[in-house]
Amino acid sequence: MDTVTIGAKGISVSLDLAVGHVAAMQVEAEGRILQPLHRAPWVGSPRESLPENLSEGTVRLSGDFLCAPFSASDVEAAPLHGWPANSEWDIVERGAIADGWRAVFRLRRKVMGAAVDKVFTLRDGHPFLYQEHIFSGGSGAISVAHHPMTGMQGGGRLAFSRKRVAVTPATPLEPDPARGRFMLAYPARATDLAQFPLAAGGITDLTDYRMEDKREDFITLIEADHGGPGWTAIARRAEQDLVLVLKNPAELPVTMLWFSNGGRDYAPWSGRHLGVLGIEDGRAAIGHAASLGDNWLKHEGVATAFTLGEGRSVSFRHVIGAVPLAQAEPPASVETHRDRMRILSAGAAAKDVPFDGEFLRIGRSVPA
Repeated sequence: MDTVTIGAKGISVSLDLAVGHVAAMQVEAEGRILQPLHRAPWVGSPRESLPENLSEGTVRLSGDFLCAPFSASDVEAAPLHGWPANSEWDIVERGAIADGWRAVFRLRRKVMGAAVDKVFTLRDGHPFLYQEHIFSGGSGAISVAHHPMTGMQGGGRLAFSRKRVAVTPATPLEPDPARGRFMLAYPARATDLAQFPLAAGGITDLTDYRMEDKREDFITLIEADHGGPGWTAIARRAEQDLVLVLKNPAELPVTMLWFSNGGRDYAPWSGRHLGVLGIEDGRAAIGHAASLGDNWLKHEGVATAFTLGEGRSVSFRHVIGAVPLAQAEPPASVETHRDRMRILSAGAAAKDVPFDGEFLRIGRSVPA
């Protein structure tokens, strides 16, 4: 696999240059090696053993990647999730900075006429990957999303920054019982994440990821107006760690959750894609055309695309990290400060970890 690895004290990240996916991420903390990101079990299998029509992004499905557009590429011809998730990137620059390492990668193809750069920054002693994507030039508009995936051997508990509402789309990911299964009601919505409607009746708690629930489900959470960064925290039981994903809600106003736990029976999934949660922070509806059209999120006052233009630059930032956690309970809150993150448990105990609080500064100017 054509990968490049960068590292700083206590952290390393590898990028698969063939498709722009994070192939591996390791955090060293308290004498342990944490691996917060998932890699599909078929990655590395002979290509002839996989379905012919599979996109390269699915063939090499790993870690995190940029979707541009998110889901269907039905405005400009491209595979699922666009060229940034399915085609080659080049190293533009990489090297040491004052307190860590920085690398810049550029997509060989253009998206809606725009050049796309990916910037990774690692800081000594920080258990986080700081990343930024920059679109330069182009025309029209593009929907975007990050696609980090974490895997769990024994399930886990989830916590979030305050969300306004949770909504499932009109149809499930796997409506045909001969091919797969789902649990949530479609379409449905709820303001309490612990009481979301089930297809079979009753309710479920979206904050409890249970391994016995074999399903493929997809749901969109809209960020509430709380004035801080948006965050998702996953307390993984077997791994005894806390995976953290953060964003600036002005840039990426929705968090789309993909519950993938043995809910697809056809190749290459074949019931073996287990315990996976996608935490897909984005500025998007489902599909490029839908993102540009009159979609339900716009009716909720939520932007679903960035406007591109000649001489114009559009950028957005995202953070992924992990810290050790003895008990599988997510935090009651996550606070970010100039030089640290404070993770507060329900019992009011606090854990401070190094964090660049300026990176996701909420006062950043966000283009339309």
